[in-house]
Amino acid sequence: MKSLLAITASALILQGCAFAPGQHLSPNDFRGEDRTAEDGTVKLVRITPELLKGDIASSMGTASKQELLDFQPESYRIGANDLLYITVWDHPELTAPSGAQQQLEANGRLVRPDGTLFYPYIGQVKAEGMTIEELRSTIASRLTNYIDSPQVDVGVLRYGSKRVVLSGAFNTAGEVPITASPMTITQAIGQAGVDVDNADLSGLTLKREGREYLLDIDDLNRSESWLHQVYLKPGDQLHLPYNDQKKIYVLGEVIQPQAMIFKSTSLNLMDAIGTAGGLRQETASGDAIYVIRGAQNIATQQATVFQLSAKSPTAFALAKHFPLHPQDVVFVGPANIARWNRFISNLLPSAAIIGTGAAADYNLRR
Repeated sequence: MKSLLAITASALILQGCAFAPGQHLSPNDFRGEDRTAEDGTVKLVRITPELLKGDIASSMGTASKQELLDFQPESYRIGANDLLYITVWDHPELTAPSGAQQQLEANGRLVRPDGTLFYPYIGQVKAEGMTIEELRSTIASRLTNYIDSPQVDVGVLRYGSKRVVLSGAFNTAGEVPITASPMTITQAIGQAGVDVDNADLSGLTLKREGREYLLDIDDLNRSESWLHQVYLKPGDQLHLPYNDQKKIYVLGEVIQPQAMIFKSTSLNLMDAIGTAGGLRQETASGDAIYVIRGAQNIATQQATVFQLSAKSPTAFALAKHFPLHPQDVVFVGPANIARWNRFISNLLPSAAIIGTGAAADYNLRR
């Protein structure tokens, strides 16, 4: 019996690391020059200064960016449902037919759904598609048959023909009219307001004429931002998703494992580890800091595991420049001694039970 116990204990101790409880990951799990797992579904990439020089963060292509910057709005063209205020100087009966005491909109001229409006003396006018200046000149020219040298002015009381739609995590989502003053993306966002606690700032999407452009509101905080130069076009849709489905998971040998809300692309590996309270110095392995990033289509693409060697605290200079993506898993593995201690702590109670049983069996045999 004693020999059997000794052999069993020796075998368990020799296999201690393999049977240690808890999850662990090692570079040895990845083989070959391309550092791919045996099943071929996961690839290991080391976080180095050379890697960070590359574009590992998702960004808009140069061509798409240029398409947005190339659009320059032209002069406002009148459309159906616009409410116009037409002034003919020295002729109040034409300017305010409802009476000067009435509210301004009561004397407005509504552009009908067919694009026309009615004006005294000259009848129907096809206003849709005209600029404000073109309509002013047309009315003045046609009034010369009835009024000597008419002085005409045209303004828009209410814009109703051209709109953009803002949806998602805006404080005031809905339709925003396009006016005679061109509107940029940043102006529309500022007007609607952003629910910063619940918005995914990295997921702003502009839908235009059947195409989608992924933008990043958080980019406005950077000196090289170009979003303030992008003008909105009638019919555009801006959607800002909520961040309730986008998180970063920090697991393993950190002080406070947790799921973090992903709010912007500025969240980096150092931020995630710091928010989790840092590494457990007594149990964490400096060579076992990983970022596990799944593939969009696991059936055809490889997932990627990024490894940071942080035996020295200076390695966190690299972590500060490594951007995280939504649904990334940050895993800090245990040191070998920690795995060993956990194995022993689980082994000793079992060994005590076996020893007690052996002693009882020995006493009964005596």
